[in-house]
Amino acid sequence: MGIDIGYLRRELLRMSADGAPGREFCEAIAELARTGRFQLLQDALPAVVYDELWARYQRDGEEFVKEWRRLAQEMRQGFLEHARQRLTSLTRLQQAGSVRRLSAWKQIQRALDSQRNDLLRAAFALELLDLVQPAVSRATHLRECVVAESSSEEADRYLHEATRCYFFGLFTACAVMCRSVLEEAIKQKLPAALARLVRTRYRGAATLGNLLHEVNNNLHLTGFNPDFPRVANLVNDTGKRAVHQGLLTEDEARECLQNARQALQLLLR
Repeated sequence: MGIDIGYLRRELLRMSADGAPGREFCEAIAELARTGRFQLLQDALPAVVYDELWARYQRDGEEFVKEWRRLAQEMRQGFLEHARQRLTSLTRLQQAGSVRRLSAWKQIQRALDSQRNDLLRAAFALELLDLVQPAVSRATHLRECVVAESSSEEADRYLHEATRCYFFGLFTACAVMCRSVLEEAIKQKLPAALARLVRTRYRGAATLGNLLHEVNNNLHLTGFNPDFPRVANLVNDTGKRAVHQGLLTEDEARECLQNARQALQLLLR
């Protein structure tokens, strides 16, 4: 049975509208006020909150009911936008006082959601659903990376993370992780004498560029495939560009990942 991403998205939108944090709370206040049962809120709310709401209700009960119904509707309609904003607020620098500038319904919604975290849950669910089809498309550009020898668990983790970064659109991070894959794989494959020389010369902090320099100068001693340095240098160049010159495109990340995989196959053949 095929997985219908559109159906999952529609279901998520429906659940988000029905279960928007704060909607039922606001509707309950409006209904209690409309039916003359406002005093029931006294045991459910802090005294200072209840007193303020009671004073506003006393001034204009009809307008009070309309206001809380309007807040409930805004919470329902604006939930997903607010959810995205909540997630974005954790990924970027925020100016002081930005939370105080939120509208009343958003402040109420965040306060009521502080324990359940439905805003973040909905934002992640929607974002991950949007990633499925692009990730599938990117994955079709790759084939299994088959090697004759193993490297190390750390190299495997680096490759796993680099590949997932590519799948999920983190292209600059993908290139950076590709450099880490080759750094670890080379260190595992260096002859003992050359490994000691590298540790001493670079004080245990050799970069991929340093390692490739030593490999080039000692290619016969390493026994590495002659094509390995050329392909590995392509990965190093792209990784350095990612770190120092800005964000990479999808094509650049894919090429870097494919070069890293090819380099591993040459190194571990």
